Amino acid sequence: MLGRRAQILATEHWGLLAARSTAQSEVLTRITIFLTLVSAGLVTIGLLGQASDFREWFGGASLAILGFLALIGVMTQIRVMNVSEEDMMYVVAMNRLRGAYVDLDPAVADVFLASPFDDEAGMKRTYSFLRPRSVSILLGSSVMLLIVVNACVSGLLCGAAVIVGGGSFSWAVGVGIAVGAICCAGFMTYGGFGFRWAWAHYVPRRATPAPPPPSLR
Repeated sequence: MLGRRAQILATEHWGLLAARSTAQSEVLTRITIFLTLVSAGLVTIGLLGQASDFREWFGGASLAILGFLALIGVMTQIRVMNVSEEDMMYVVAMNRLRGAYVDLDPAVADVFLASPFDDEAGMKRTYSFLRPRSVSILLGSSVMLLIVVNACVSGLLCGAAVIVGGGSFSWAVGVGIAVGAICCAGFMTYGGFGFRWAWAHYVPRRATPAPPPPSLR
């Protein structure tokens, strides 16, 4: 009976690992495609500028290219954030399965570095079980990379629109910086809201025990 239960748990565990790997592979491909488009788009704008001497139809063409890049960027950003949430769900699900392994054989609890607890603290331990998670995790993430790239593309788009509309260069720079900052704040707020909503509505099966008082350690 216990052997059958362990086999079922292991099958589910491998299924979650496969789904997680597929999602990560797909989103990395999407990021690569987007960054390639951004690079090609900026090179194209430079070539068009040389061909048109930065006059006449150049403004409309550059706005069209930047608008396309901004649209693809938003779509890619949303997908990357969705996959980040999916990855968190896979980790929580595998934590729960790891807890079931501990129920089958309590002796394995000391072997696991990843957490057998399916709450938020357990999720953070599984993501980084050798040291506490720090702000470097956020700054070095693919999500933050895309936020910065999308903010720059959006800022370029709005700044170019100011120039095409007859505005001054200083106004274009100011508008571009403001729009970029708003994009950064908006995407980070959106991601944080999704994270908090998920944990506010999720009920863990096994909570991480509170650490003992310093005097008892």
